Amino acid sequence: MGVVVLDRRRFLQGSLALTGLGLFTGCGLPSLPWQQPARVPRIGYTWNGPVSPTFTSLKDAFVEGMRDLGCVENQTFVLEVRRASGDGSLADTMAELVSLQPDAIVVPAAQEGRALRAVTTTIPIVNAGAADLVTYGLAASFARPGGNVTGLSTPLLARKQLELLKAAVPTVTRVVTVLDTSRVAELEAEADEAAARSLGLELWITGADGPAGLESFFEAAVRGGANGVYVVPSPFTSANQAKIAEFATLNRLPGIAQQSDAAHLGQLLCYGPDRAVLHRRAATYVDRILKGAKPADLPIEQPTVFNFGINLKTAEALGLTIPETALAQATVIIQ
Repeated sequence: MGVVVLDRRRFLQGSLALTGLGLFTGCGLPSLPWQQPARVPRIGYTWNGPVSPTFTSLKDAFVEGMRDLGCVENQTFVLEVRRASGDGSLADTMAELVSLQPDAIVVPAAQEGRALRAVTTTIPIVNAGAADLVTYGLAASFARPGGNVTGLSTPLLARKQLELLKAAVPTVTRVVTVLDTSRVAELEAEADEAAARSLGLELWITGADGPAGLESFFEAAVRGGANGVYVVPSPFTSANQAKIAEFATLNRLPGIAQQSDAAHLGQLLCYGPDRAVLHRRAATYVDRILKGAKPADLPIEQPTVFNFGINLKTAEALGLTIPETALAQATVIIQ
């Protein structure tokens, strides 16, 4: 399966907005006081869900970002990885991580951030991109977070994603959400429904009971009259993206997901920031915190580059012809 990367018509050209943050040198400067500490700094890294290629690639991206700053794992810092199984053990996992008293903790999304915030208001928490930190009450503002949470924050993208799905498949009228039933967030649900209504779409918010429930979920979606799929970003959907794409195609349901690898894994469309880039960028926050900066004073960054991917092989399997207007907006076409 080939990938064509198009340079034309990119969405929101540019790099990550650096809201008040300059470029900082890293661990390699001999004049930095924390370079030769009595204790090697400990950095926590959390994940809520099964081990997956996504988990591994994002963790590695953060470690690479630290290395770019001169910080080498197991030499100038120790990475303490704690993974919840996704079965309700998140609170216990976060409490265990906090008990280690790390110098900072990196989280991939707001759910982990909220679970951590419940057990510590002092240990710096660096969000690596997923979810809107202000909307979720984890920061007072982007310019001055004001607490122990900072990092990168992705705005709610449901309206743009549904708009792209409708543009690519104009016949879509009723869209079913794919999410883990344990993660239904009222805040996001209201925003997603409002986004759908503004586009003349009906959004059917429901979820699957874990990976084993995906087959019956899609069969029920078809019986319920759904003719489109919106994959809500979460550890569950990230870990099961290929399976979700497979069942969506088998049930002839065109879909869109936020995860940047979704189209490569068989989903018709994907739209969102490159999460690996965000994880690498999160390393700059950790670097500054280790040098003495307070998370309350570190402005939150938002991504300004978003990838729009279209899988033409999936379109063919669904019997769809993607309009040229939609193709012209794509940054990645898989064929």
